[in-house]
Amino acid sequence: MKHIAWHQSSVSKRQRAGSKGQKPCIVWFTGLSAAGKSTIANILEQELLRLGAHTYLLDGDNLRHGLNRDLGFTDADREENIRRVAEVARLFVDAGIIVIAAFISPFRRDREMARRLVAPGEFMEVFIDTPLEECERRDPKGLYKKARCGLIAHFTGIDSLYEAPLDPEMRVITLGQTPAQIAREIIGYLQEGGYVK
Repeated sequence: MKHIAWHQSSVSKRQRAGSKGQKPCIVWFTGLSAAGKSTIANILEQELLRLGAHTYLLDGDNLRHGLNRDLGFTDADREENIRRVAEVARLFVDAGIIVIAAFISPFRRDREMARRLVAPGEFMEVFIDTPLEECERRDPKGLYKKARCGLIAHFTGIDSLYEAPLDPEMRVITLGQTPAQIAREIIGYLQEGGYVK
């Protein structure tokens, strides 16, 4: 932008992460509403904390209470929602943190935009692959029922598109697994990649 220059900090991302004994990254959960993203993300953060990792969980509903409270659910608003979230996640990665982001994030282009904001290897897309019928059966907030009755417009999976990842780092089938088992699987991936000890 005109008249704006980037101020380079004298402390690097590597130094910040080194002081924490970890490699920073974004673990980006995507999937339908009620797929299990927030539940798994919360367990994952608890387990990473137990291992001594420095983390921060960004949850879709929580950010819509503050940073993104001015946004609705049109395609343009969803895109801006994810753009803001991705920029916040990038800042946390620069701080040396392992970021857990739990968002429906229905559009591939937005998830790819988030990936491009960080260095190669710092973005892990986790597709929480739960069938629509199972998400509707769970429906803890009653949102699918309202969407089916026409009380909620632009609801992902009903009258708004969800584009499943084509090549995620992890595709998790939730049926037949507990959230704790899934969280342990993700931790194994992070340990193999040297993100946590």
